[in-house]
Amino acid sequence: MRTPEDLKDGYRQFRNGAYSRQVELYRTLGEGQDPDIMIIGCADSRAEPAEIFHAAPGQLFIVRNVANLVPPYENSPGLHGVSAALEFAVTALKVKHVVVMGHGGCGGIAASLLAADHKPVGEFVGPWVELLSKARDSVIADAPTDPQTALEHTGIGVSLDNLMTFPFVARAVEAGELELHGSWFAIGLGELHWRNRDTGVFEEVEL
Repeated sequence: MRTPEDLKDGYRQFRNGAYSRQVELYRTLGEGQDPDIMIIGCADSRAEPAEIFHAAPGQLFIVRNVANLVPPYENSPGLHGVSAALEFAVTALKVKHVVVMGHGGCGGIAASLLAADHKPVGEFVGPWVELLSKARDSVIADAPTDPQTALEHTGIGVSLDNLMTFPFVARAVEAGELELHGSWFAIGLGELHWRNRDTGVFEEVEL
């Protein structure tokens, strides 16, 4: 089990290793950021976008939440964390791509499936994963062999659709300034699958 002391030791290794080899990069990053890609990923500790995409510091603007969900646009009073990050990425940072990245064995997706059976999944998790309620019911009605993976894939499509409900996203896409993508990572196999924008099918990225 890792403790805060382990984190401090990790920091010391970072300073003596990665940081010492990239001092100039970090000095440049200290002056500001200019990423071209935003990743909306899951908070799951096993699916680290920067590691999977072999990205250096400053290359990816990453937002992570339970089940890598994007809520639909709404401007009612409230705490809209994902929406705020999206707005900043698209309107201030002017990212060129937004990638919604799901993964296998997602606990948030499992919670959504449990909720369909009226089983408790948490005070905050429950309402959050209900963003997938229509998609979940559709997946269950289709009776797939693997409903977990089917909903993981479908949920990415839901988030991509929800992205287009944001006026500033739709404008950027229609102007050819922004592209939206979906991806899914099979943790145990270390395989990345990319969503075909025409068919919605997830295709394994060739090595």
